[in-house]
Amino acid sequence: MPTYTPPLRDMRFVLHEVLNVVDELKLLPAHADIDADTINAVLEEGGKFAAEVIAPLNQSGDAEGCTLDKATHEVKAPKGFKEAYAKYVEGGWPALSCDPAYGGQGLPHVVNQSFYEMLNSSNQAWTMYPGLSHGAYEALHAHGSAEQKALYLPKLTSGHWTGTMCLTEPHCGTDLGLIRTRAVPNADGSYAITGSKIFISAGEHDLAENIVHLVLARLPDAPAGSKGISLFVVPKFLPNADGSIGARNGVFCAALEHKMGIHANATAQIVLEGAIGTLVGEPNKGLQAMFVMMNAARLGVGMQSLGLTEVAYQNAVAYAKDRIQMRALSGPKNPDKPADAIIVHPDVRKMLLTARAYAEGGRALAMWTTLMLDKELGSDDEDERKECADLVALVTPIVKAFFTDNAWIATSHCMQVFGGHGYIREWGMEQFVRDARINMIYEGTNTIQSLDLLGRKVLGDNGKKLKKFGKLVQEFVEDEGTNEALQEFVNPLADLGDKLTKLTTEIGMKAMGNADEVGAAAVDYLRVCGHLVFAYFWARMAKVALAKKDSGDPFYTAKLATARFYYAKLLPETASLIRSCRAGLAPLMAMDEALF
Repeated sequence: MPTYTPPLRDMRFVLHEVLNVVDELKLLPAHADIDADTINAVLEEGGKFAAEVIAPLNQSGDAEGCTLDKATHEVKAPKGFKEAYAKYVEGGWPALSCDPAYGGQGLPHVVNQSFYEMLNSSNQAWTMYPGLSHGAYEALHAHGSAEQKALYLPKLTSGHWTGTMCLTEPHCGTDLGLIRTRAVPNADGSYAITGSKIFISAGEHDLAENIVHLVLARLPDAPAGSKGISLFVVPKFLPNADGSIGARNGVFCAALEHKMGIHANATAQIVLEGAIGTLVGEPNKGLQAMFVMMNAARLGVGMQSLGLTEVAYQNAVAYAKDRIQMRALSGPKNPDKPADAIIVHPDVRKMLLTARAYAEGGRALAMWTTLMLDKELGSDDEDERKECADLVALVTPIVKAFFTDNAWIATSHCMQVFGGHGYIREWGMEQFVRDARINMIYEGTNTIQSLDLLGRKVLGDNGKKLKKFGKLVQEFVEDEGTNEALQEFVNPLADLGDKLTKLTTEIGMKAMGNADEVGAAAVDYLRVCGHLVFAYFWARMAKVALAKKDSGDPFYTAKLATARFYYAKLLPETASLIRSCRAGLAPLMAMDEALF
C-alpha cells in the first residue's frame, strides 16, 4: 500500500522564502491580518487530514468503485467516503477560502490550493466531490442573483451541499455550441429543463444532503451556437425558503461510466426531465458565468496531477532506496549487501529526478498562480487587478495541460522504477498512472488548452498577456545578470525567452495565411511555454537555495541539485519542440485523408 507524507517543508519554502506571500497578501484589505504561523498551522492540520483520513481510502475506493441503484437512481460512494466527508465538513475545511458573508473563513486561495494539493496526493477521486463544489460556489458568487447567493452559498460553503457542472452531452464535448438541452420558462419565473448530460463528475452520490447542478441549456428563442447558451442552477432537491430540503427535482442519474481510473468518483450520466431551475446571470450569456467554474476546474485538474506527481515520487524514492538489484557499473556501492539499491543506477535517478523536478516546479507555479488570483480578486488597485487577471488567464491552460502531461510522464517513470511490481495493484503505482492519464483529457483536452493558449491568450491579443509574463522573466534576468553564481540558470532562461518571442512571431505570421497553422503548432508551443515558466520559477528557487546552501540545511542542497537537473536534462526538450513547431502544417496535411 502506498504511503504519503505532506511536503510541508517545500510548501513553506515556496510560500515564504520564494514568493513571500505574507507580505503580498497583507497589501490586500481582506488579508491584512494574515501571518505565516496561521498559514503553516492550517496546512499542517490539512496535511494530517489528507494523510490520515482520506489516503487510507484511496486503494480500497479504487477497487470498490461507486454503486448505482437503478430503481432509485441513488449512488453510493465506496466504503468510508461518506464518513470521511463528514469529518471534512465537521473540520470546517470546505469554508477555508470562502466569503465570510456566507459562513466562510476568508483565508487566501493560495492556502486553499495548497491544501488541495495534499488532498489530491492522498485521494484524487474523493477530493473531486468537494473540489467541484468550489467551482460551483465561485460561479454563483460571481454571477448569481442575491436570492441565489443567499439560498445556495451558505450550504456550499459549509459543505452540506455539493456542486457539479453539467456541460457535456452525448453528441458534443468541447463544442458547447451544439448542446440541445432545453429550458422552457414557467409562470413563476423558474424554468423547466429537459435534456441529458454525460461525464458529470460527482454527479450523484451519498456524501451530502443535496447536489447543486449548474446546467447549460437553451431558451426557446436562443440564437444558434455558443451565443445562445444560458446557465441554470438545478438542485437535486428543491430547497425551501429557509434552506431546508424540499421536493425531489426532476434530475437523476441514469448510469455511471466505467472508467480506467478515478473509479471512486461517480462519473454520471444525468437526465433532466422538466427539472426546475433558475437562471444564473443574463439569458444567452451562460458561458461567461460557466467559465468561472471551468477555469477553476482547469486549475483544479492541474492540482490533481501535481498531487499525483508528488505521491508517486515519494513512493518510488522509498522503493528505490530499499530494492537491491545488480551492482553499480562503476563498482559496488553497498559491498555489505548481495546487490546495490537501485537508486545507484543513473537511469533510475533520472526517472526519480524528473518526477521531483516536475512536482517542485509545478508547486511553485501553482502557488504563484493562486497568489495572482488572490490579488486579482482582492486588490483595491484596478490596474493591479487587471494585470493579475491577465497573468492568471495566460497560465491557466499551462497549469492544466503542462501539469497533466508531466504527471503522465512522472507517474509512468515512477511505476517503471518498481519494475514488475509497478503494475501489480497492491503497490498502488498503476492506480496513479491510470488516474493521471484521465487528467489529460477531461475539463478540456490538452490540445484544447493548447489552442486556447496560442490562439486566444497569445495571438488573440497580439501577445500582450505573454509580454506581461515575459516582463517578469526579463526583470529577473536583468536583476541577476551580474550574479556569477546564477549564470547557469539566467543565461538559458534568457535564451529561451528570446527564442519563444521569435517563435511566437513566426507562428503568428503563418497563421495570417492559414489559421490551421495554429492547430499544427499549439501543443508543442504550450510545452515550450510551460518550460519557460518552470525555468523561471526554478531560477528563482535556485537563487534562494544558493544564498542558503551553506546554512547546513540539506534541503537547500537538494533544491539546488534538482534545479540543475531540470536545466540540464528537462529544459533541453524545448529545442526539439521549437523545431517541430517550425515544421508547420504541411507534414500533417500532405497525405490525403483517404490514405489514412
